[in-house]
Amino acid sequence: MENSVAPFVLYSGTEPRTPGEDSLPLPAEEEGAASSAQTPCSLSASLCFSSEDDSPPQSRASAAEGSEASPPSLRSDLRVVETQWDVSSAASPESPEECARPEEPASPEDPPSRHEHARPVELESLDELGEPVPVPPGVGSVHGEPDLVIEVAGRRLRAHKAVLAARSDYFRARASRDVLRVQGVSFTALRLLLADAYSGRMAGVRPDNVAEVVAGARRLQLPGAAQRATEAMAPQLSLDNCYEVLSAGKRQRLTELRDAAYRFMSDHYLEVLREPAVFGRLSGAERDLLLRRRLCTGRACLLAAALGTTGERSGSRPQSPSGDAESRGDAAVYCYQAEAGEWRELTRLPEGAPARGCGLCVLFNYLFVAGGVAPVGPDGRARPSDQVYCYNPVTDTWSTVRPLRQARSQVQLLALDGHLYAVGGECLLSVERYDPRADRWTAVAPLPRGAFAVAHEAATCNGEIYVSGGSLFYRLLKYDPRRDEWQECPCSSSRERSADMVALDGFLYRFDLCGSRGDAQAAVGSGGGVSVFRYHCLAKQWSQCAVHLRPPGAPAGLQPFRCVALDGTIYCVSRAGTWRFVPSQDTEAGSDMGPGGSFEPEPLGSPLDVRGVLFPFVLNLPEKPDRGEQGAV
Repeated sequence: MENSVAPFVLYSGTEPRTPGEDSLPLPAEEEGAASSAQTPCSLSASLCFSSEDDSPPQSRASAAEGSEASPPSLRSDLRVVETQWDVSSAASPESPEECARPEEPASPEDPPSRHEHARPVELESLDELGEPVPVPPGVGSVHGEPDLVIEVAGRRLRAHKAVLAARSDYFRARASRDVLRVQGVSFTALRLLLADAYSGRMAGVRPDNVAEVVAGARRLQLPGAAQRATEAMAPQLSLDNCYEVLSAGKRQRLTELRDAAYRFMSDHYLEVLREPAVFGRLSGAERDLLLRRRLCTGRACLLAAALGTTGERSGSRPQSPSGDAESRGDAAVYCYQAEAGEWRELTRLPEGAPARGCGLCVLFNYLFVAGGVAPVGPDGRARPSDQVYCYNPVTDTWSTVRPLRQARSQVQLLALDGHLYAVGGECLLSVERYDPRADRWTAVAPLPRGAFAVAHEAATCNGEIYVSGGSLFYRLLKYDPRRDEWQECPCSSSRERSADMVALDGFLYRFDLCGSRGDAQAAVGSGGGVSVFRYHCLAKQWSQCAVHLRPPGAPAGLQPFRCVALDGTIYCVSRAGTWRFVPSQDTEAGSDMGPGGSFEPEPLGSPLDVRGVLFPFVLNLPEKPDRGEQGAV
């Protein structure tokens, strides 16, 4: 038999409220009734009975009517208890939803607060929330109806336990729960992460929300989602937001974001270098890191640029810009694919870039092309160009930089200590230096008067620039950037025609075409071939490394070639073929003890159907899928 008790008031708090607390003052005639109604009884500290009413227990309807008639100050947080059963069950919520809440904190370290338990939240569907359903079409038919409700920031999402448990240890450990409250993750991030869990594609990630998405993926133990979010955000990085993404990654210790920001800055190193708002806020260690990543991207590859016929010298002096108004020629850059054993086209020079008589070099793993012979003007004469172009192999894009102070053809372009040097040109002795951070060319010490009309070869070694040239005899000059002055160096005794000069391991290697006439047929006969001389830059002494060497597979009329050093080997590139010269490491400076190097027996070939001169250089190219036969030359 149910025991009837007098109606009493159940307070929602742990302690009864005192008069005047969170309520309006009562009239004098109601003060006594209110005080007696708020006197605690012997049942508990939070329960009290009204002793003025000895009437039988009321029904729920009558109790509700009585509560509506009572003043608002008395019924705001009061609950009428009618039976002994109500007293016993007063501390427990009546709905199954409320029963589940104490068992489902967002994480062991973040239990829900007391106020969150007291606020009832009605279940809502995604359609009622006005948000698009993250479940792709067809998933419902496979997994059935959603059996999990995830609550975050007062909003709810429905999902399938099996889908989330298969992708996350966090959800797998909580698979027994029907309602799961998550803290520390925003609603937007949760929606994106759930959509990724179903589809495997991360959409809607931006630089301004990627930090919370990656942090949410870590909290919910979705490592694949963190990586996909970073990859989806990477194409949206720019100079305007890359530092903010880096700061968010460092602040929240998100290595994925830090790496993505560093990768963008390294891939666009020149642009970052010129931006004070980005480069100026980086530490010295971060600047070194960006440059190391830039120089170590991918692998070092042998490349060659076809730059037209004007750069090919048939005598001691090159042709005049006005003496040849040919077209741009191939104007292409080729890369040697060692695996396939062939040359393939990498890129083409942009429109407007002179392909004849220009200089090129590599700085910060960028290819720079400067000067040259500009297109024919209205008067029918070709003029020198002052334009400078830059190729980024990481992004496969061309751009322009600050033009030269003076237009130059047959210019020697070199990179030294983070600067570019444009040395001479036809009938020019002036020298310019380019600062990439300031994007500015400045004049430095010019070549000595009477040196030579055109610098034929140039190289950098041990932090100095070496330039050779001359008409009647060859001279070797050295530029010291610390003193900003030129010095005369000893020259070799050879009077043969020089093909090129290259630096390797503290030595300058000069390749001469043997013969008395110095033309394309100089190497014909037993006395022809290639002689190699080596200059020790510290000892300032010349020595002969090789005499009358015949490159394997070379034609009878050996054409001039250009050289570049890669991995301890000197590559000699021409239209007739590519030969590898390996210097000997045993010959000391100043000694003439026979051959000090040799050509490898197998030539590498050359790009097919190429006109003009091939200028070899080395770039680090990122690893990319092979384009197959489509890219073969």
